[in-house]
Amino acid sequence: MAAEQMAGTGEDPGRPAPPAVPSPATAPPPAPPAPEPVALPPARPLDAIDRDILRILQTDGRASIRSVAERVHVSRANAYARINRLVEDGVIRGFGARVDHERAGQGASAYITLKIVQNSWRTVREQLQALPGATHIALVSGDFDVLLLVHTPDNRALRELVLTRIQSIPEVLSTRTLLVFEETDLGPRPDRPAELA
Repeated sequence: MAAEQMAGTGEDPGRPAPPAVPSPATAPPPAPPAPEPVALPPARPLDAIDRDILRILQTDGRASIRSVAERVHVSRANAYARINRLVEDGVIRGFGARVDHERAGQGASAYITLKIVQNSWRTVREQLQALPGATHIALVSGDFDVLLLVHTPDNRALRELVLTRIQSIPEVLSTRTLLVFEETDLGPRPDRPAELA
């Protein structure tokens, strides 16, 4: 009788029910559109004070406006306006910390060279930017096309990154991994000649 009742409703007792279709109220929201690239204004020439400000901020990104103004001998308002202009013009791309990757738990570092399909740079760059531990990506000339610097917790994680993530990108034709044994940060220091003079 139960089977007859189910047959009467059009259901087959031996076949699993089809998956429920989510209603519009429960469906996940659509992914947001990718942000449009922001067009930067034409670069304005830098004067000696701008270059001094850049040197100070490269050495100490946490320097206060007051400290910067005193060191370049301008008013705080002038220093503030100049720093804002350097940011708006894209000269200063951001403020950050220089990290000792080994002490931060990323004991394996490597430069990875990639040969890629012609004209696929933008697609590959987007996928490389999403990789954990990727810190620098460059399109270069020579025997390979892309140079990638990565920092990972250990060699096992590095191997997984190369074999599972990078080599699975369809546009990547081949890779070569160069382990970093030791690295030295050559950021601006007071005891070195000015790079931007």
